[in-house]
Amino acid sequence: MTDYVPPKVWTWDRESGGRFAAINRPIAGPTHEKELPVGKHPIQLYSLGTPNGVKVTVLLEELLALGHAGAEYDAWLINIGTGDQFGSGFVAVNPNSKIPAMVDHSTTPPTRIFESGAMMIYLAEKFGAFLPTDHHARTEALSWLFWQMGSAPFLGGGFGHFYAYAPTKQEYPINRYAMEVKRQLDVLDRHLADNDYMAGSEYSVADMAIWPWYGALALGLLYDAGEFLEVASYTNVIRWTKQIGARPAVKRGRMVNRAFGDPASQLHERHDASDFDTKTQDKIGKTA
Repeated sequence: MTDYVPPKVWTWDRESGGRFAAINRPIAGPTHEKELPVGKHPIQLYSLGTPNGVKVTVLLEELLALGHAGAEYDAWLINIGTGDQFGSGFVAVNPNSKIPAMVDHSTTPPTRIFESGAMMIYLAEKFGAFLPTDHHARTEALSWLFWQMGSAPFLGGGFGHFYAYAPTKQEYPINRYAMEVKRQLDVLDRHLADNDYMAGSEYSVADMAIWPWYGALALGLLYDAGEFLEVASYTNVIRWTKQIGARPAVKRGRMVNRAFGDPASQLHERHDASDFDTKTQDKIGKTA
């Protein structure tokens, strides 16, 4: 393979980028006019059941399980493969055109929230749950939440892209990002050796943010890379992963806006708790 020599000025090659070439572009803004639907609940979520989307649906389901009726929500499917994220309505909520995006209609005017970490803090503070009130525990939870926001791109756009999605397999980027992902798993494993949850003894938004990425990786559900990365060797991560995955709200949250995998694990849209009734508890259990 010949070395790539960068040109003096980069130009956009529309055909590069593999399976994502049709939706990746170097400019922002909408590509078409399309308003977002609005359902009956104050909280409107526009998302897809990728790890970043699952963070928020898990938190909403956990809030509902805790008895916070105000956390009822409508979840609308945004198909990023066909460019739904570039519709004018979605861009108005999230100018970065990434899922998830959320609007809280309980405020006047309605509040838009984008970036999954911001949504988790917003919801935790709105309902007073899953973000510790103790100074040290709260700071720990926020530190790990932001650790996830900064670390996951190396796992997703880095390792995941070059290992699973790039048009050709290249040794250097795969090795570079595999090394970083294993370092991240070691960070988690060392921390969880002495802690039940990410913020200590209390289950929090930090666990809900990290689990859809690193829990799915530990279970072999992400990029089919479990053997390649020897994830089974991170025993504390495995223990934590199974502990979080057994929670009913986590199982439900992972189904919402899911449009791939086992059909029994998919709930494309969620507008009421009864939407889960078509899925037996046995089927819901398969999604953990």
